[in-house]
Amino acid sequence: MPKSRSANSIRIPNSIRIRGARVHNLQSVDVDIPRDAITVITGVSGSGKSSLAFDTLFAEGQRQYIDSLSAYARQFLDSMPRPDVDLIDGLAPTMAIDQKPGSTSARSTVATVTEIYDYLRLLFARVGLPHCGSCGAAIARQSADVIRDSLLSRPEGSKLVLMAPMVRGRKGAHRDVFESIQVAGLVRVRVDGEMYLLDDVPELAVRKNHTIEAVVDRLVVREGVESRLADSLSLALRLGKGLVTAAVEDERGYWIDSIYNTAMACIECGASVEEIEPRTFSFNSPYGACPTCDGLGRVDSGRVDSGDSKTICPTCDGGRLRSEAMGVTIDGVSITELTAMNLTDATAWIGALGPSLSPLHRAVAKPIQSEVTKRLEFLDEVGVSYLTLDRSAETLSGGELQRVRLATSIGSGLVGVCYILDEPSIGLHPADHDRLIRCLRRLQQNGNTVVVVEHDEATMRAADRVIDVGPGAGAQGGKIVASGTPKRIQANKRSLTGRYLSGVDAVPVPETRRVADRFLSLTDVNTHNLKNITARFPLGCLIGISGVSGSGKSSLVVDTLLPAVEYQLAHGKRLPTTAGSVAQFGKLTGAAELDKLVPIDQAPIGRSPRSCPATYSGVLDEIRKVFAATREAKTRGFTTSRFSFNSAAGRCELCKGHGVERISMNFLSDLFVTCPRCGGKRFNRQTLQVRFKGANVADVLAMTIDQAAAFFENMPSAHRLLTSLQAVGLGYMHLGQSSTTLSGGEAQRIKLGTELARTSTGKTLYVLDEPTTGLHFDDVKRLVGVLQRLVDSGNTVVVIEHDFDLLACCDWILDLGPGGGIHGGRLMAEGTPEQVAEQSDNATARFLAKKLR
Repeated sequence: MPKSRSANSIRIPNSIRIRGARVHNLQSVDVDIPRDAITVITGVSGSGKSSLAFDTLFAEGQRQYIDSLSAYARQFLDSMPRPDVDLIDGLAPTMAIDQKPGSTSARSTVATVTEIYDYLRLLFARVGLPHCGSCGAAIARQSADVIRDSLLSRPEGSKLVLMAPMVRGRKGAHRDVFESIQVAGLVRVRVDGEMYLLDDVPELAVRKNHTIEAVVDRLVVREGVESRLADSLSLALRLGKGLVTAAVEDERGYWIDSIYNTAMACIECGASVEEIEPRTFSFNSPYGACPTCDGLGRVDSGRVDSGDSKTICPTCDGGRLRSEAMGVTIDGVSITELTAMNLTDATAWIGALGPSLSPLHRAVAKPIQSEVTKRLEFLDEVGVSYLTLDRSAETLSGGELQRVRLATSIGSGLVGVCYILDEPSIGLHPADHDRLIRCLRRLQQNGNTVVVVEHDEATMRAADRVIDVGPGAGAQGGKIVASGTPKRIQANKRSLTGRYLSGVDAVPVPETRRVADRFLSLTDVNTHNLKNITARFPLGCLIGISGVSGSGKSSLVVDTLLPAVEYQLAHGKRLPTTAGSVAQFGKLTGAAELDKLVPIDQAPIGRSPRSCPATYSGVLDEIRKVFAATREAKTRGFTTSRFSFNSAAGRCELCKGHGVERISMNFLSDLFVTCPRCGGKRFNRQTLQVRFKGANVADVLAMTIDQAAAFFENMPSAHRLLTSLQAVGLGYMHLGQSSTTLSGGEAQRIKLGTELARTSTGKTLYVLDEPTTGLHFDDVKRLVGVLQRLVDSGNTVVVIEHDFDLLACCDWILDLGPGGGIHGGRLMAEGTPEQVAEQSDNATARFLAKKLR
């Protein structure tokens, strides 16, 4: 008998059709997602949004892509599981733009992630004017006669080897190069710094970079050698295409290389430089990277008193490049000076380039200017114009990194792609949401399908279709509650999202505000873009830090307040600030009123599959005590350590307690597959034979926090921790869920729940960075209640936030602005939400006033 379909599963023309999706908590979901449209998937935290968007839709798109690869490539991917779904058709190639750092490293910058740096390297290599690293003079051409005279000026008796560079840092076996050297009548060659007779050169590794130099002559500087040197130099320059390497033996017996170039040499001091190439400006290449910091821009100073052992490299001053590269300028600006500009200034500089260039250079620069300007404009559209091009990708928030990737995707010009985004509005002030929505619309209008997992009201209202997943979290979720246009969702009484959109439900604003008579104060703060501000934080209150992206919120709280208070509590004195310190401020007062500082950020709670909510919160320690106290455990002589998957005695030895095996994919991200021996249970057979109330330790870790709270209701220590995690809205989460699968918001709420379970002295300063990340309107209401409980106990809570439901519930707000980057850093307003809302010409005030009506 055919299965009946709900109204939500009626086929939409030209759509991606999903039938019978059962991934994670999805309950055989049937839904259609329109193609070439913007669809928002929403619902309470843990309802199954990401399971539908990423673990079903994107995973199937990735699997279909892999099926299109060669048989050789597919042999590495046989273990990739297929999503548990009956049918997905109409699916275009998928691309996920999430908030995970992925492959970003200390070497990744905004310029490299967006590929802008590739164009800038080409621009400076083709148009730039080199300068001497010794005297600063412009580099001019150097003749063969000048090179000869320079070599003859060596002390008499100096041994000299002339070589023609044939290959410099290129991959390959280079057999044709050796043949050409032999044809030239030469018999010796230097390969990767080692001398060989041509017949004795070993086979070169094809995938490694090699440097090959033909040995043209070996001679001694003495009277009468001029003619021979001139002839040998001429041959070397011809073979080396204008380059020649001269190795001279010094008085210690060491051979010192000097590179001469008939194209580039300083007319003042005679110093010669290599040919300027794009790789000259690459800090990921030994040809461009600063030799002191290896292209990282920072070195280990060994200082730990400021919490940062890295300082700016003294050789390149943080520029990452060799002096030769930083000496190349266009209109007096080097590539490091250009990348140090914010995106707005860089756009202006690129746009003004041209009149000062020669006609030839202008023609070369024009297409490069066009590509760079286009990408810079896309970055401005997604609201990150305050960033600098040299900003390390590691320092970007998840939302910032996602928006940078979004701008890159718009610039790629791809069509017919299904883009899946994970809360791109995170970290954006509502004043910037319209710009983000325009970018999403532009991506869609280019002929793409855009699917967004989102909680932002403005994004929902701008979507073509909204899919509300729920009605609850975990086992109570996984269903399509409503699907349709934003207006239809708003009118649907069954939809929790619809009730908030229509105003039937709302996060309640407190009728009164707490009034403080004690303050934690920072004076003369100049950290990053902050402009000598003084900030007051009323103790015993809920304090919101607001402002547009890049206005200085994190600079004030994370980079100044946190280290200053931490150092004061630990050492009883002011944090020392020097020219190289991150935090720059005058004085901290009021810290004596505190006895504890608890920063609760979105960093992962662990970096391996072994870490999970149970281990971080300490619940597993209590669970292990329960199992160790059972009769079966005592009979077998098992102690609490037996029930830890970090213990060799109790864990599965094949997967070492991870529950999964890592498979290296070479050209893709590593793949994790369920351990075939323990089936993902993490423990060995003997450990799993011990049971409490019919469940073994693996069964308990497979429970949700809600289920575990009921299971251990008569165990006070475990129950207290579990109810605290429930209080922050994590009841749907499994105790043993790997930390690598948790979002930043979930990790932050685990930390918050763990802190809730601890005994508070009432003198604790809690600092949270956007705690509403990943939260539905209804989850925000629950979070506000938790934060108010902390403050009611006498503690002080500081939240960096853009969510105005939460900001409207604060006792005190510090608003920074008016813009981002150099256009921000000022204290625009401070006071109660009502006082801040009265400010004129203030973006925060406008949105706050709407919530307070």
